[in-house]
Amino acid sequence: MKRFILNSRQSKEIDERLQVKFLLSVLVLMENAGSALKDELLKYLKPKDKVVFICGRGNNAGDGFVACRHLLGLGFKPEVFVLGKASDVKGEAKINLEILARFKQKIHEINQNNLSFLRKRISTSNCIIDALFGTGLKNNIYGIAFDVVRLINDSGKFVLSVDVPSGLNGTTGEIMGISVCADRTVTFMAKKRGMLTNNGRVCCGEVIVKDIGFPFKLAKRKLWL
Repeated sequence: MKRFILNSRQSKEIDERLQVKFLLSVLVLMENAGSALKDELLKYLKPKDKVVFICGRGNNAGDGFVACRHLLGLGFKPEVFVLGKASDVKGEAKINLEILARFKQKIHEINQNNLSFLRKRISTSNCIIDALFGTGLKNNIYGIAFDVVRLINDSGKFVLSVDVPSGLNGTTGEIMGISVCADRTVTFMAKKRGMLTNNGRVCCGEVIVKDIGFPFKLAKRKLWL
């Protein structure tokens, strides 16, 4: 089936339409995205591989939290880092973070005082999951977030980005201050236009498109409107 190519605004509108018209809640979409991410990870992870999830505070992070929970259930021992305070995680992502905590998953907060600890954990990992920022990023990355992205890029580890590499504009392909340079990007519903323009091809690596509930056949039959 022919795939769509979306910009950031269209991606957000489709998310909203799935919730309003088709009653697919953010929690359902997040669960589908996290499960799809887990499926892709299992294609190349070995049972004793160390996986580090580096997460922000929005829905992109929530996808990572779901994938982490699934890996826990399969016997992996992932590590989770949240940029800033865990208490600042928002919405449905916060729910999935709380679920992780109830499964006794340790949550590390990233601040200026523990960047060396994050660097150490990255150095002993086999895979880094970039779940910092998604297509909704509006401003250039700076400060500690800039330092974290630079740590990821300098690590030499296999990096998988969730939806779009953090710092890449999903519409224009421009780098917003700094961008994660991923080996693979798992994106949802459709490729984002920014993946195909400017710096997109370099930053994304191999792009894998995963379905999370978008009704392609309904859209084709114009029932989407």
